[in-house]
Amino acid sequence: MNTDSYAPLSPPRRVLLGPGPSPVPASVLAALGKPTLGHLDPHFLEIMNDVRSMLRAVMRTENEPTFPMSGTGSAGMETCIVNLVEPSDKVLVGVNGVFGQRLCEVARRAGAEVHSVEREWGRALDPEALLKKKKDGPFKLLCVVHAETSTGAVSDLGACKRVAEELGALLLVDCVTSLGGIPIDLDELGIDAAYSGTQKCLSCPPGLAPVSFSPRAISVVHERRTPVASWYLDLTLISNYWGEERAYHHTAPIQMIYGLHEALRLVLEEGLDNRHARHARNAGALWSGLEAIGLELAVPLQERLHPLTAVLVPDGIDEAQARRFLLEHHDLEIGGGLGPLKGKVWRIGLMGEGSRAENVELVLRGLEEALAAQGR
Repeated sequence: MNTDSYAPLSPPRRVLLGPGPSPVPASVLAALGKPTLGHLDPHFLEIMNDVRSMLRAVMRTENEPTFPMSGTGSAGMETCIVNLVEPSDKVLVGVNGVFGQRLCEVARRAGAEVHSVEREWGRALDPEALLKKKKDGPFKLLCVVHAETSTGAVSDLGACKRVAEELGALLLVDCVTSLGGIPIDLDELGIDAAYSGTQKCLSCPPGLAPVSFSPRAISVVHERRTPVASWYLDLTLISNYWGEERAYHHTAPIQMIYGLHEALRLVLEEGLDNRHARHARNAGALWSGLEAIGLELAVPLQERLHPLTAVLVPDGIDEAQARRFLLEHHDLEIGGGLGPLKGKVWRIGLMGEGSRAENVELVLRGLEEALAAQGR
């Protein structure tokens, strides 16, 4: 086998305005290139402490444990499910897109008896429909997706918490696309468990999944009758590494934690309120611009997510061809639809570093050109 033909990596520069990953700031990329330390090096342990502290600030919580799991956002989902669910537990899931469906699948694999409430894709979850499931309880968990990445719809967490209280259930929230982009206050809302990912509004490469468990949720973990199904995701083990004991569990992804450290520092330097306002301002400009060029949005205004917008593809337009045009002519990536929305929508992400006025202008100009190339 001839290996002489392999050249050093030289990936093209893209403007990432799809559903993730989002653009990564230069200082985060620089952090990834810092010298590697051992995962038990005293200096690295201090970096871990900083990451825990900054994550609590960004998630607006005093929860312990709050730290990043090694893995993408789906690893965060599995962490929450396998630690809180035991075989035959009843779990209720609100489903209004791909990631609600995934919660159902992960819970089934953990042995739960899963009940779901379906909502039209592109709409927020209906708290009243969830509450009607009370007759099928009692439920251990109510699982909801705050910001459904597959559709661009955002659901009311305050209303979901009230449903969880009525059901007597813990509230588990997917905040993969909301954390750092729209307000989410774990303690004020009384959320029992939450997970996110680094590659959306935090603008860090994919590879870590922040999780946070309330005292009530962690007591459920400690009172389990059966072992956690996953050794790797067992909070009672991994907490001993992130906590005071510093007991070896697995070799942490050192460079990714450097990157997250810098990404969180940038979030807090900007200020959460300022960051949320920036996402709202640029989303509003995008929505106005899309409507001005004759495109319709898939989600009603009051249920629309700021970091990610779903746009209806006009009749007669090949949506994949339009995305290829943007990539080839503008080095610009946007996303297509998933599931029943495949071929019907474009998903435009203005997340984290990508939520910029110049990116709004770029995607609007690019879409006009892509549509014109197909005769519209």
